[in-house]
Amino acid sequence: MKIRFKKLHKRAITPTYGTEYSAGADLYALSESGAPISIPGGATVLVRTGISVEIPEGYCGLIFARSGLATKRNLAPANKVGVIDSDYRGEIMVALHNHNFFLNQTIAPGERIAQLAIVPFLKAEFEEADELSDTVRGEGGFGSTGR
Repeated sequence: MKIRFKKLHKRAITPTYGTEYSAGADLYALSESGAPISIPGGATVLVRTGISVEIPEGYCGLIFARSGLATKRNLAPANKVGVIDSDYRGEIMVALHNHNFFLNQTIAPGERIAQLAIVPFLKAEFEEADELSDTVRGEGGFGSTGR
């Protein structure tokens, strides 16, 4: 599948896959000034990527944390998973949150900050009902399966 993208800034970096079988393409931080981006402890900062994408109808872009950045430096998207709709043509921004309240972090320009996965989705038509079908689980919620 080809995904068209546009560089909105000359320093923007094309998304890349780390390996042949990577599900998510790496997104790279853009700093217009070329200076590192500071993320204070416990804070969230919108980090620019300098690119916009054209996602086909019936697909969406999901922005996930990079596992190394999240586990080694406590930096992950504030909204956990970002969603890029197929009709959005603006710049991809990543709201990076610093989960370490005691240590400020910096992101270098051009550093990999998140992953973008292109996935198909089904559009649901919601229909209100007075009753729903029964299941073995029923209304059992968090931890109800006992495993």
